[in-house]
Amino acid sequence: MKDIDILKEMTRVIDVEIEALQSVRDSMGSQFEAAVRMIAGAKGQIVVTGIGKSGIIANKIAATFRSTGTQSIFLHASEALHGDIGAVGRHDVMIAIGKSGETSELNDLLRFVKKSGARVISITSNATSAMAKLSDIVLDLKVPREACPLNLAPTASTTAALAVGDAIAVTLMKMKNIGPADFARHHPGGQLGRRLLLTIGDVMRKGDENPIISHEQPVEEMIVQMTAFLVGAISVVNRRGELMGLVTDYDIRKALASRKGIASMKITDIMNPSPIVVHSDQMAVEALELMRSRKKPITVLPVLNGKKKVIGMVHIHNLIAAGL
Repeated sequence: MKDIDILKEMTRVIDVEIEALQSVRDSMGSQFEAAVRMIAGAKGQIVVTGIGKSGIIANKIAATFRSTGTQSIFLHASEALHGDIGAVGRHDVMIAIGKSGETSELNDLLRFVKKSGARVISITSNATSAMAKLSDIVLDLKVPREACPLNLAPTASTTAALAVGDAIAVTLMKMKNIGPADFARHHPGGQLGRRLLLTIGDVMRKGDENPIISHEQPVEEMIVQMTAFLVGAISVVNRRGELMGLVTDYDIRKALASRKGIASMKITDIMNPSPIVVHSDQMAVEALELMRSRKKPITVLPVLNGKKKVIGMVHIHNLIAAGL
């Protein structure tokens, strides 16, 4: 194995890919704008296709489209010629990716697609290729060279195609006014989706799991219930179920240390009458940020409804368990 300067070679590769991206950026013109408008106005779906390394890039671009609000699928060019071409309709727009534009399977696919009435956008480094001639719009990447020392393996060209796909997807996202809630609906299983979709009502302790006690109950009963719930806190309510205060382990310890003695106290003597509260329709992440923002640590928050009645309690463990 040849001994080379590894960092120098890695730097060279990145420099070549930066060069390719700069070339694409500088050569962007009306065709790129027309491609975005064609995709935005499509009545059908966006079908992204390619073979080899370009196929991998095409798959990623299709996934980016889907996650940013543009209906899209990936179609492998070879598989399409053996039945999968049925996924393409006449109202669809196909984006074909190929460096040389001379891959036979890909061009065979485009011929059939054109006959179906679907429109074709090609992303290529060869604007005079057969693929380009089969396309309604050609996005010429004008990549000066590959990072491969033989100038053969797709490296800078695939990076450029990927960047153009991202640029199209994000531009469409802005045109469609996709907001955080829209984005979250496409990512419900990820942390971002959970942060944007989960409400406090989704994660709070409620019903029989909600630690709650009447202010008229004896202190001994309150301690028994606090121990049973294993939350380290309990909400104190009046006869209408409205919050009067909160008792935490800290309040119990403080009462035990007082000269008065906890046995002679009422719950209202021990509770914090002005606890920080949240509402069930607030975002769960707001509760987490509220807990973390306080100088004095907070681990529990009573949860109220619109009528100021206690309907739950959220513990920091509930938020962590929810993946926030």
